[in-house]
Amino acid sequence: MKKILVTGALGQIGSELVVKLREIYGADHVVATDLRSSSHEITRSGPFEVLDVTNDKAMFEIAKRYEVDTIMHLAALLSATAEEKPLLAWNLNMGGLMNALEISRELGCQFFTPSSIGSFGPSTPKDNTPQDTIQRPNTMYGVNKVSGELLCDYYFYKYGLDTRGLRFPGLISYMTPPGGGTTDYAVEIYYAAVTTGRYTSYIAKNSNMDMMYMPDALNAIIDLMEADSYRLIHRNSFNVTAMSVDPEAIAAAIRKEIPGFILDYDVDPKRQAIADSWPHSMDATAARTEWGFHARYDLKAMTKDMLSHLSDRQMLRKA
Repeated sequence: MKKILVTGALGQIGSELVVKLREIYGADHVVATDLRSSSHEITRSGPFEVLDVTNDKAMFEIAKRYEVDTIMHLAALLSATAEEKPLLAWNLNMGGLMNALEISRELGCQFFTPSSIGSFGPSTPKDNTPQDTIQRPNTMYGVNKVSGELLCDYYFYKYGLDTRGLRFPGLISYMTPPGGGTTDYAVEIYYAAVTTGRYTSYIAKNSNMDMMYMPDALNAIIDLMEADSYRLIHRNSFNVTAMSVDPEAIAAAIRKEIPGFILDYDVDPKRQAIADSWPHSMDATAARTEWGFHARYDLKAMTKDMLSHLSDRQMLRKA
């Protein structure tokens, strides 16, 4: 990768990925785009353009002008928001993806877009979910993700476009607030632990889902994109995960650092139904075998790092 265009750059993944990419490849070599502008660091530290990904002409013009050789397409509505606005989700998630793929094909770009644990459904094996298995999701977000995986495969087999992707679990970060996903509780619980010492979970206890710390997710994207293409069998998309946890497990890990932390429950039926349709744990063997995936953070290490950074930020706010 020499010149990279990132869509959805102010989102949960993009806002941290752009920073890391600019550190590695140089600030001028990473073009960040989003539907809106803001005072965020990435709008000041390198090229930034306002872009609606459903506008194919605008996307093509930006990609052409900056002479990019890689497109990382992150712009999308997340699971809970997509269920509230299914038509918008389809138009944005699928329309934006099709535009990004077509532009990548026209310009000969390498291409990345993330899939999700949401691409699985109630009939998928719940434990140690295989890389290749039945995918019959019952959410609009899940339908979008399965469609996206198949579409990226199509562009590889039909046009030879170098498409790559990851099936992410819930992503946990101290940098970016939650953005409408079913697994957002796993981020919110850490923020609440530092600010109030108490959290009410909308996901029920014993609802195990895969999670990953954001530094591992960013490394996985870059490692996959830099991997030798000839080693890749499953291009779109690889199961990746670091841990399978429920709210009680996270709370227990927090209490080792903050002994008085209290966890309550007020289950949201809509988000719980989405969580119940997803696997408890995914098998990441293909990612490890084909390009050397390895997660560095387990629950204990992630919790310690999350609370340390959030506590520092809380002290800065009070200062």
